[in-house]
Amino acid sequence: MVSVSAPPSLRQRADYTYRFNDRVARHGWLRLTPAYSIRIVEELLSCHPDVKCVFDPFCGTGTTALSAIQRGTDALTIDINPFLVWLARAKTACYSPETLTEARQAADDAAHQAEDTSTEAPPPPAIHNISRWWGSTELGFLCRLKASIGALTERETAVSDLLQVAFCRTLMRLSNAAFNHQSMSFRDARPRGLFEGDAVEVFRREVEQVLAGASHDPAGSAVVRQGNALEGMPEAKRSVDLVITSPPYANRMSYVRELRPYMYWTDYFRHSRDAGELDWRTVGGTWGIATSRLSEWKMNSSPATVAPLVERIRKTGKTHAEILGNYVAKYFSDMESHFRSLVPMLDHEAAVHYVVGNSVFYGVLVPTEEIFAEMLDSVGFSKIEVRAIRKRNSKRELFEFVVSATWK
Repeated sequence: MVSVSAPPSLRQRADYTYRFNDRVARHGWLRLTPAYSIRIVEELLSCHPDVKCVFDPFCGTGTTALSAIQRGTDALTIDINPFLVWLARAKTACYSPETLTEARQAADDAAHQAEDTSTEAPPPPAIHNISRWWGSTELGFLCRLKASIGALTERETAVSDLLQVAFCRTLMRLSNAAFNHQSMSFRDARPRGLFEGDAVEVFRREVEQVLAGASHDPAGSAVVRQGNALEGMPEAKRSVDLVITSPPYANRMSYVRELRPYMYWTDYFRHSRDAGELDWRTVGGTWGIATSRLSEWKMNSSPATVAPLVERIRKTGKTHAEILGNYVAKYFSDMESHFRSLVPMLDHEAAVHYVVGNSVFYGVLVPTEEIFAEMLDSVGFSKIEVRAIRKRNSKRELFEFVVSATWK
């Protein structure tokens, strides 16, 4: 039996989005627009006061894991993206006072070296049309700063992590990206007075922001691993009693697209093809080569409600209707694989909560929450509930839901 709460008169609620995280210590270290709010996670955690291990199979920026360990609850999380795994490890780590002191000194030394314009700057990363992102002065500074941080923190991982987070914040502060949307729109020109002081001072301010968050260690501990949510973690059998997660939505929003500048500068990407290859392996990824591969992808099986939706999208006759039909089919095929891979990890009576939004393609409503409920039921979950929590934007059909269930 599935309990569905019809969408009431809901508002958009910025506190249920990434915006709520921006100024909350470690949660606000780096912005990822599709990230969900710590407020949602904390509300769900409060419903399970005796939980022992929280699992998030779609780690993202580590919101679930960090929220859990800050309450003293241990957490396990995985992500297929190596940059996000690194970021989540940095956010959930403990840092000694000595580490913070060393990081501040290393940052000061790196800043001094980077502002020395007599030193030839190393080459920048191979980002397409990089001059659109940074002016020549900012680009030279960032290249020297990156090299200085690497040389000064080579042997100290914790110090390196803190400075790398500050570096990522700095490169976005110095960029021409408006960064108010995942499309990465750009300013025509940098306005004068955008920052007080020069690039060095921007970096120093970001260092202090990061160190302030690092000075408060969480009470619990987190295990963060690189892994595929479609495959699960067999070595963690029967150890999880709560799942709180927000998988990618079926809306073609690419996490990789927004993360590209960070991933190039931190050497996770070296070639333009790297982003598309990674996105193809993710749930809902459609960046670069992933889009062209969708045209050849064939659906083997899917929940009963998916095939008619796919057919309706294809029959719209729109230019990209075939690819979008395949996209929707592959998304739910991947999610069904994920739900099945989750089962071996769950304790009896384990609770799961999926925060997800519905979608519209060419006027065809894709009720993701209902399809999730159907898939959970077919896998063997019980007490399935669907609850609308907020309106997503101005489109009247689009809502965000929590899909909850219990493993038998």
